[in-house]
Amino acid sequence: MIKYLLKCKDCEQEFESWFSTSDEYDRLLKLKLLNCQACESINVEKSLMSPNLLNTKKNENLQEIKKYKEVRKKLSDYKKFVKDNFEYVGENFTYKARSIHYDKKKPKKGIYGSASLKDVKELREEGIETDIIPWIEDDKN
Repeated sequence: MIKYLLKCKDCEQEFESWFSTSDEYDRLLKLKLLNCQACESINVEKSLMSPNLLNTKKNENLQEIKKYKEVRKKLSDYKKFVKDNFEYVGENFTYKARSIHYDKKKPKKGIYGSASLKDVKELREEGIETDIIPWIEDDKN
């Protein structure tokens, strides 16, 4: 199926119509079976029309894959930044976070590690600044 934008030469009305093939359009035009929807004139021709490429399933899938890769790249960059600029404390995250927060003498240094959602909630209730970030696996490529 192919969709054309048609224009009436008499009343300037534009309208869309579907055809099985471009040859079918030519055949119907030659037989004078195409007419304007507004004025019924058979003086109709194809008008310029851009192809509708964005609505195809393949392009939608490609766009989704592209978005996924962009998000994955941003998360990977964020993970690299954290690894390069913060100290990894593993399962001791909750203990270390409290130590840093309550020890007023030590300079504050960023840490990262693992904690349960319950532990993170308790840290936040104590006024200890914490965030949960998605930690994606490194690409094996």
